[in-house]
Amino acid sequence: MTATFTLDRGTAPLLISLPHDGSHIPEVMAARMHPAARRAPDTDWHVGRLYDPLAKAIGASVLRPQLSRYVVDLNRPADGHALYPGRKETGLVSTVGFDGTAIYLDGEEPTADEIQRRVNECWHPYHQALSQELERLLAEHGRVVLWEGHSIRSRVPMLFDGRLPDLNLGTADGSSCGAVLQGRLQAALESQSRYSHVVNGRFKGGYITRHYGRPESNVQAVQLELAQLNYMDEDSFAYDSDKAAPLQEVILQLLRACVEP
Repeated sequence: MTATFTLDRGTAPLLISLPHDGSHIPEVMAARMHPAARRAPDTDWHVGRLYDPLAKAIGASVLRPQLSRYVVDLNRPADGHALYPGRKETGLVSTVGFDGTAIYLDGEEPTADEIQRRVNECWHPYHQALSQELERLLAEHGRVVLWEGHSIRSRVPMLFDGRLPDLNLGTADGSSCGAVLQGRLQAALESQSRYSHVVNGRFKGGYITRHYGRPESNVQAVQLELAQLNYMDEDSFAYDSDKAAPLQEVILQLLRACVEP
């Protein structure tokens, strides 16, 4: 495979990771999938477009994949262990989408060997780059925040009941970041009334947030899951600049809270 991610290095003590931003599925894989799955509907659509100008304004680094989460999910453990034992969820190389339907045609599901190749070629390079960038920023600033940018359709019955809050902040129940930072972020959310929000609700933070967040070592990690209807059309996947603009203002305030000394 060619390059599977891009990294734009910044100068602030902030790394924005967008592990589900990629939507590309190599043709050799797409040919084995149902037509609906080839559209990569469970992509965190346009999060790169949302975050790019904000990252530039703050000087944050941005890491993003080229490939779809259907190739391999970068926010799952490489050994395939469940993130939410006892709940329905998609996996490291998922065979079902968020709507519960099959991704692959009958008999075309990836073998264990193929899954391992995908991990070796895509998962490990992304995490190596993530680790190295965190180390670089930590060495330069003495502290760093890892911001996990995600989005999802506002209603996903397989995963949760009803409509998702607009802004879902996760800190692994406070273990992936310090109390001061979490307090700043909660205050920023509470200072606005346009969007509903929750902290450590259904989305507490995935593998990346839990694995890399080490506040005792000055590496803090936070996940923000956005309801997609606030910046795009969830059926066509079309970006809506008018909707996105006020949402970006709120996200910018959250990111600024991360770089405050």
